[in-house]
Amino acid sequence: MSEPVESLPPTQDPPILVRPTRDSDVEAMLSIYRRYIRRGIEESVDDSGTPEPDDLRDRRKNFRNHRLPHLVATLNGEVVGYAYVVLFRKRPAYRFAVKHSIYIHHEHQGRGVGRVLMQELIDACAAAGFRQMIGYIDADNAASLLLHERFGFARVGLLAGVAFRYGKWCNTAMVQRSLAQGSTEPPQPVSIFNER
Repeated sequence: MSEPVESLPPTQDPPILVRPTRDSDVEAMLSIYRRYIRRGIEESVDDSGTPEPDDLRDRRKNFRNHRLPHLVATLNGEVVGYAYVVLFRKRPAYRFAVKHSIYIHHEHQGRGVGRVLMQELIDACAAAGFRQMIGYIDADNAASLLLHERFGFARVGLLAGVAFRYGKWCNTAMVQRSLAQGSTEPPQPVSIFNER
């Protein structure tokens, strides 16, 4: 009979940390974003609408002033993804609904960054008093659709042929999930969104 062999403890990956964004994150976030918006687009197409660093710094201040979550995920101190929400519509009736965006660095996709960011974003939105989260996803992005499904998002619409990438028309799926009481209960009489 052989002696028992002591097994080594499994190696653990370093944790993915999520925190509010800082001005020092702007360049890393823009690098991630620029890669996403250029995928499948011909070089001749103008992208002058792409935000510059100062634009993103101004947006961050605006998000903070309106209590809109704007988060970054880091791994060993490196920015590997970010997520944020904007109001779904600017009219007062829509003040409890937000539209979210999540961007993951291409070298860190499939490593759980999106999952960690999504949970933190949902928690932050619920804590801020929002009741609905809405997202628009490339209908061919199976990984993103599955992630949203796992977090309770339902497909509520399909926008056919709204994007042109890789030489073809592409569809966009619209997804939605409720937060807290969702639409089952009215908001508190004094809304946190009226406080300054």
